[in-house]
Amino acid sequence: MADLQDLPYVAPATAGAPDGTTGGVTAAEAPTPAETDLARARILLAAQLVVDGHNTLAQELDRTHHHALQHGEAALDTDIPRIRAGGVGAQFWSLHVPRSYAADRLIGGTLDLIDAVRTLIESCPEALRLALTAAEMAAARDCGRIASLLGPVSGAALGDSLGTLRAYHALGVRSAGVAGARWAAGPDGLTPFGQDVVREMNHLGVLVDLSGASTDTMRHVLDVTKAPVILSHSAAYALTPHPANVTDDVLRRLRANGGVCMVSFAPDQVARLREAPATLRDVVDHLEHVREVAGPECLGLAGSYGMATHAPHTIGLEDASCYPNLIAELLHRDWPETDIAALTWGNAARVVREAEAVARGA
Repeated sequence: MADLQDLPYVAPATAGAPDGTTGGVTAAEAPTPAETDLARARILLAAQLVVDGHNTLAQELDRTHHHALQHGEAALDTDIPRIRAGGVGAQFWSLHVPRSYAADRLIGGTLDLIDAVRTLIESCPEALRLALTAAEMAAARDCGRIASLLGPVSGAALGDSLGTLRAYHALGVRSAGVAGARWAAGPDGLTPFGQDVVREMNHLGVLVDLSGASTDTMRHVLDVTKAPVILSHSAAYALTPHPANVTDDVLRRLRANGGVCMVSFAPDQVARLREAPATLRDVVDHLEHVREVAGPECLGLAGSYGMATHAPHTIGLEDASCYPNLIAELLHRDWPETDIAALTWGNAARVVREAEAVARGA
């Protein structure tokens, strides 16, 4: 029987139509949070900032001046002012190279992205700070900087070399995917070498990212890993059958593993109806489903910002300043503040900390 995530996917309608509407729904029809919920959301975010599991801006850095990112970049859906306005205190910088890259360019392209992100961080010391540990994440947040974690790199960019993985780690990478790697595409998921890769990630303290992998590969990784995993940008397959989303049986295993599913805001991953564009309420539906199946300790957020402003976006979550809208909707649905605090910062920081503990042999 074919893996559900290997079946053809028919995308639902998404926001961002060329005529300036959002797939037939105008901006005026976007969900508007109540002022009381929005004010309370901002207070909560001021006390407990967001860890964003998947920022894709690295691919745009060769076309974007650092000054524009510091002071406002209208052509993109994220920049430092909007990250701050959204209450983001830490983010993972996705280091996935463009799909057009040939296999022999994957490693070089990934190194270029690492260099570009590190150069941006060094050029914006009042806003960004490289974080290699959970303690450094908290320290950056506490002094008003946005903690910057490098990764995930793509599984394909690891090649067939543990030395490449170790080199990425030495450069600061703290998350790596398995999707797209030859050693994660066998009939049973991981090959024997793939199992060695997962064990080496555990040894180094590099988070294993399952987003985009087949369900069989996810199960096999969960059999092997000693550390919690992440899904850097996935939503619930049961609600939206997108190949990057995660099935309920894997979510149930995530609870036992202690990992975190960072629910994506990407419209094609969260839209519930093909005839309607995705809205932030769809994202909250996915969050509630993951919370029900995996538990509140296994939830995180993945804005997937870093695209052009005119690209498709989920209504109500059009740019990196929109996290308060999402938190307001959670409050409207009577989420306890403890679950919201775990969702925004607590769970992601815990996974980084526990991966470090496994690496130390604790």
